[in-house]
Amino acid sequence: MRSPYWLWLMLVLLLAGLQYRLWVGDGSLAQVADLKQQIADQQGENQRLLERNRILEAEVMELKKGMETVEERARHELGMVKEGETLFQLTE
Repeated sequence: MRSPYWLWLMLVLLLAGLQYRLWVGDGSLAQVADLKQQIADQQGENQRLLERNRILEAEVMELKKGMETVEERARHELGMVKEGETLFQLTE
């Protein structure tokens, strides 16, 4: 018994449609790989931001508990000196 020609044609078209979706369509292997890369990039960015937040939180706690940090910032960032101190600037 020979199978009808149209049955083979339908099977080939079905296989081609499935292959197209696997390689090119929605949810394709390329799209999945791209999404995995985006997830990895975002996780790296999240780690970087968590570390920055941890550093800022430590700085805030240090500023709240003591005046040494405030004084150090005033000296370095604003160029302030205490009363009775003399500032010497050396130039080359």
